[in-house]
Amino acid sequence: MVSILWTLATLLLSASVTFGAFNPNSNTNLVAYWGQNSFGAVNPNDPAGFQTNLATYCQQNTVDVFPLAFLDVFFGIGGLPEVNFANICNDVDDAVFPGTDLANCQFMASDIETCQAMGKIVTLSMGGATGAATFTSDAQAEQFATLIWNLFLGGSSSTRPFGNAVLDGIDLDIEGGGSTGLAAFVTQIRTLAKGASKPYYISAAPQCPFPDAFIGSTLNAVGFDMVFVQFYNNFCGLSNFGAGEFDFSTWDNWAKNTSPNRNVKVFIGAPAAPAAAGSGYVSPAQLTTIVQQTKASFSSFGGVMLVMDISQAVANSRYDASAKSALLGGSSAPTAPVSPSSPTSHSSSASTPTHTSSVTNGNCAGASAWVSNIAYVAGSSVIFNGDLWISNQWSDDETPGGANGAWVNQGACTTQATLIPAEGFPSASSVSITAHSSASSNTVATPHSAQPSASATSALIVPVTSAIAASSAASKASAIAASSATSVRSNPTLPTFPEATRSVSALGSVTSPQSSNTTTHTSNSTDAQSSLNATEVSNSTSTSPKSRFFKF
Repeated sequence: MVSILWTLATLLLSASVTFGAFNPNSNTNLVAYWGQNSFGAVNPNDPAGFQTNLATYCQQNTVDVFPLAFLDVFFGIGGLPEVNFANICNDVDDAVFPGTDLANCQFMASDIETCQAMGKIVTLSMGGATGAATFTSDAQAEQFATLIWNLFLGGSSSTRPFGNAVLDGIDLDIEGGGSTGLAAFVTQIRTLAKGASKPYYISAAPQCPFPDAFIGSTLNAVGFDMVFVQFYNNFCGLSNFGAGEFDFSTWDNWAKNTSPNRNVKVFIGAPAAPAAAGSGYVSPAQLTTIVQQTKASFSSFGGVMLVMDISQAVANSRYDASAKSALLGGSSAPTAPVSPSSPTSHSSSASTPTHTSSVTNGNCAGASAWVSNIAYVAGSSVIFNGDLWISNQWSDDETPGGANGAWVNQGACTTQATLIPAEGFPSASSVSITAHSSASSNTVATPHSAQPSASATSALIVPVTSAIAASSAASKASAIAASSATSVRSNPTLPTFPEATRSVSALGSVTSPQSSNTTTHTSNSTDAQSSLNATEVSNSTSTSPKSRFFKF
């Protein structure tokens, strides 16, 4: 009996930390980049910690947003882009689409869909520290946006790298070139997403010196849903918290007074391990202090972004779990009053952000009337003509019930609250909490096919109405069961790349003449910010010019 009670207590504690799904209005979201095998890049003789399947990390259930890093070349052979996911999928070890250098990663589709079924969102990060991510004009950017829509998002193409899996948005990590065309690219993605059957999110990852030299003007020109500020490798990094250099207030002020989307969420970007960045790493205890003080002070705070990447976090004593615990603790800053003249989202959780769920299905408590001159982010709740409506995209002056389909009708307003998972808009009356065996939470080396099956997973159903919808629990259990059958590469290893096509070291650090350990406090010039870019990991002992790890 004691053993049973202890097991139940452990599961409940796990559930309290990992409960819920991505909620765009929350301030407890955790973002972790996946795709660069960062641990393997700096620890080539320790394959047990190498990056493994995306679904494996989703099963650990601490991360809410997974940007896949990177689409690192915009215009490659045959006019198509190139993607690079290190030891999981790349254009050297994997098949490419004929006439292109675009890797065919369709075996990853089931991983992506498994994560989405668990309430995560999976986006595509474009750019990185390669500098091959630029446009020459707005027209070129708009055409490229349409191509990206067809290859990765809601469009169609015969060359979709992830097959039928549909990603949830785009992340722009622009660390070179210029800003030409970036605003046009974002605008075209927004246009294509209008009327889509699900929300699409757009994020950016600027460096902390304000304004960012490469994407700063774009952030001021078009609305983003999330901004992952790189508080590392710079004088304004986390390691200088309390010393007057770390400054979240500048970004909070930008979010509330400059951003076209006044409801944008700003994240603290943090290295997941000492070797994950040149500088800026802080201990879990220090991160907890920084996160909870920032969360309590700034209503634009959206959570934490871990770089680079999730493999480093897991190997570093589950730094991701520490970050999530920090986010779920402490208090939240009060939400500023909504001004009709400012583009702001009216959401049911705006005043008290929650990570667990969205209040929908006719429960209009906390929702405000739709206002025509306000911009709303995906997931916002409004009342219009007596009904509750949920936005499925970023929208501005788009009437609920209009032909563009930007809003989903949840029915007439009622007084009974019904909670549904925040990741979608199905009819349900329960929230499913999944707590996983601790035996699978301390390693990423096990192939996904060896992960616990549904029978080894405990599901706790918390009723929120008088009747518990068994179908909701069944669908969640099915998602978990499906994840154990996901395609996986057994025994992933760090790949070797014989072609001398890129100037990078064996451990993957990008060779840049502008990299320097010396920083200045000048943040408005491109040259100054280039000198503040990520310094390279310097543990290399041999060379392999096409190593697929790019510092972020």
